[in-house]
Amino acid sequence: MLFTSLEFLLLFLPLVLAGYYVLRRELRNAWLLAASLVFYAYGEPKFVLAMVASIALNYLFALGISAVGPGRRASRWMLLAAILANLSLIFVYKYANFATSVARELFPSWRGAIPQTSFILPIGISFFTFQAISYVVDVYRGVPAQKNPVNIALYIAMFPQLIAGPIVRYDTVARQLVSRRETLPLFTSGVGRFLVGFAKKMLLANLFAVAADKYFADGAELDCCGAWLGAVCYTFQIFFDFSGYSDMAIGLGRMFGFEFLENFNYPYVSRSITEFWRRWHMSLGSWFRDYLYFPMGGSRVGSRARLVFNLAVVWFATGVWHGANWTFILWGSLYGVLIIVEKLADWPKRLMASRRLQALGWFATMFFVVLGWVLFRAPDLTSAGRYLAAMFGFGATEFVGGETVFEFGEMAVLLAVGAAASVPWIPWLRARLAAMPRALGLLEIAGRIALVALFFVGISYLAMNSHNPFIYFNF
Repeated sequence: MLFTSLEFLLLFLPLVLAGYYVLRRELRNAWLLAASLVFYAYGEPKFVLAMVASIALNYLFALGISAVGPGRRASRWMLLAAILANLSLIFVYKYANFATSVARELFPSWRGAIPQTSFILPIGISFFTFQAISYVVDVYRGVPAQKNPVNIALYIAMFPQLIAGPIVRYDTVARQLVSRRETLPLFTSGVGRFLVGFAKKMLLANLFAVAADKYFADGAELDCCGAWLGAVCYTFQIFFDFSGYSDMAIGLGRMFGFEFLENFNYPYVSRSITEFWRRWHMSLGSWFRDYLYFPMGGSRVGSRARLVFNLAVVWFATGVWHGANWTFILWGSLYGVLIIVEKLADWPKRLMASRRLQALGWFATMFFVVLGWVLFRAPDLTSAGRYLAAMFGFGATEFVGGETVFEFGEMAVLLAVGAAASVPWIPWLRARLAAMPRALGLLEIAGRIALVALFFVGISYLAMNSHNPFIYFNF
């Protein structure tokens, strides 16, 4: 079920909210859990059992680790078993098809002995499995295990962030699971945040998708400028699509009294690749930092070779996490190389020396980000190579075609709006008006009116075209 569907907006969400606030406080978690399972089963009925099995397994492992005691040998073995069980679940559903196809290509004489698997990918498996891993690791590190199975099931399966994040760490919501306050200001801020995400998805991401899909379509004839236009449109599409989902998830969480951590912080203003990944998909970046990079030693290691190794492992894992495809592996490796170069050259600190260097840093960062999104969007390396070549004039029909000129004219306003919505001018304006409460109040009122108006415009688009899946549902 999509957040941007009439079933969710007009039926599911109102019923869940009504039931939640009618029930006694001690029954609310059970109600939210039941609603979350229905939410998941609506689109993936046969995979609910896999998710429930994952929840039960991690619940029991965490209880065992807690009973033995953190840091003891037996608890280390249980932690290892829990991590392997979770990774095995992801491998079977997400990577087995890719692994068997690669093995069949590498060893053609063994094709008869290596069957090609065809597992269907459960939606959101990478997100809820990473949350489960963080739970057992946190318990191993000393966080008290959750003895109530309903609470731990709700943590892993909560519908606002179940499908596409943000990846919620157990230690950030452990207290909220057992004692939280639902207040009117928190609820209204949640509604506002949901509407922001809804507008991003319906009025920006979906419109950019139309142009991006046209240029990335199989067999599309690309001129040089057209290839860049398509890549820029996808750059905006994926940002507004994914950050829009995160906004809606955070907003929904607030409606039920939960405060989730932010997942985006205007990544397209970054002046280095390092800064970009501190602003983009922040919950994933912090997860890999705390559960993979730091345990390997992080940057506090005795040699540059070890630092390079640690970063290479993290970024290879980041690419693999996004999908079982060579394009994702190369995409993650590209960022790994760029961040290693920045780390060794101490580039982020050098940027502070002058504004010219900062401007150059922003240009270089966005150049590589746009190129990276081509790898991310392309179905295979051949298609990615053809598209990237066209961007630099190799294999392109011409430098700029009449159709691209027309398309740019049609997209100019949307591109300007997308660029404006990608920079933090609203927080800047709020900060400037902080000393003028009346002006700030008028700005807030105008913003709420605009969000309601945009919501109804989005609903009209939704009524005309109900199929608008989120990109990160695939991961």
